Amino acid sequence: MNPAMACASIPSLATNMSTRVTKAQPNRVSRATFRTASHQFQNKTRAFRGASLSTAARRSLVTYAATAQDPLQSSQMLVIVPPHPLVKHHLTIARNKHTPSGAFRQAISELGKILLYEMIRDWVPTVDLQVETPCGIADATLIDPSKPIILVPILRAGLIPIEQANIVLPVTKTYHVGYVRDEESLEASLYLNKLPEKFEDDAMIVVSDPMLATGGTMVACLEELLKRGAKATNIRVLCIVACPVALSKLSTGFPGIRVYSAMIDAELNDKGYIVPGLGDAGDRAYDSE
Repeated sequence: MNPAMACASIPSLATNMSTRVTKAQPNRVSRATFRTASHQFQNKTRAFRGASLSTAARRSLVTYAATAQDPLQSSQMLVIVPPHPLVKHHLTIARNKHTPSGAFRQAISELGKILLYEMIRDWVPTVDLQVETPCGIADATLIDPSKPIILVPILRAGLIPIEQANIVLPVTKTYHVGYVRDEESLEASLYLNKLPEKFEDDAMIVVSDPMLATGGTMVACLEELLKRGAKATNIRVLCIVACPVALSKLSTGFPGIRVYSAMIDAELNDKGYIVPGLGDAGDRAYDSE
């Protein structure tokens, strides 16, 4: 099946929700608003959960766009959910409330490694060269060492999905940011910012946060990146579970961004947690509140 046709066959969800969720208050969402948004998205999200483009790709590609144009153009947000049995396996372990803290953390780390692998498939620049083998000369390819992938984990839970980044990515740089979310207003406040003053124009950035729920924290972080010269088309969001409320906000606020997630769950509860989700990833991973 042609990827463009696969994407075009899925309704544009951002069109219905962008005014209510994103344009009015891009950095916050009330409990009433995200409850309404969750119910409206619930049935539609089932259309792409676990769907794949083709046997060869072994990935599912979902387009959230403000228009009904070509879903593969760079001005639109793409959401990639790999339908891999290992993803399902580790996600099941992470979801189970009886999973011990250490096993939970390992499952999130493994999911992050798989998603990073998918992420760099057609993104990172490469260098062609020749190497000498024990039996002759071979044409070869290396990931360009002069273009490190910039990792931006949102503390503290954002550290876990990128624990194995150096196994997947040959060259990386890491800049930490920390946000705390008010349990009543659901607003995110910045308490740690180790971002550079200026990013290079072609900087490739991965932002890591396991739970993409209301989207407030991620929106705040992405805005900080753009203030420092980052481009949305060069940013990849790495999460474990995402909710349509947050995806709609990213689609409208950051055209061209890509989101890689192990699963998309349709609902949020009154506390802003994804349902069924996997709970508070930071608390479970570090066995503390």
